[in-house]
Amino acid sequence: QLDLVESGGALVQPGGSLRLACVVSGRFFDDYSIAWFRQVPGKEREKVSCISASDGSIEYAEFVKGRFTISRDNAKNTVYLQMISLKPEDTADYYCAAVAITCRERAYQYDWWGQGTQVTVSS
Repeated sequence: QLDLVESGGALVQPGGSLRLACVVSGRFFDDYSIAWFRQVPGKEREKVSCISASDGSIEYAEFVKGRFTISRDNAKNTVYLQMISLKPEDTADYYCAAVAITCRERAYQYDWWGQGTQVTVSS
């Protein structure tokens, strides 16, 4: 059983930066791949990035490549999502999710979820 808690969401102007954090409680954090998803009302939850437990590989959605950076600190059981050059279309609720071993493509493939943190990009 894992508990995930996101933080760091805020209102930011276009072009600004934020760092989201996902703190994971539970055993064997190192064995879990952690992904960030985002969702806006009326749309499906979409994967933003994932960092794998199996080989440390990292995945990014095309729409965030070059702007977002995912990282993990196993000593703190925390995964971060550094976001720069934010755009209004990045406005969404951001969720972290965990799955054993390797990153998966779809939201339904993740077993544990946080409650989300809201990011609003607006002037």
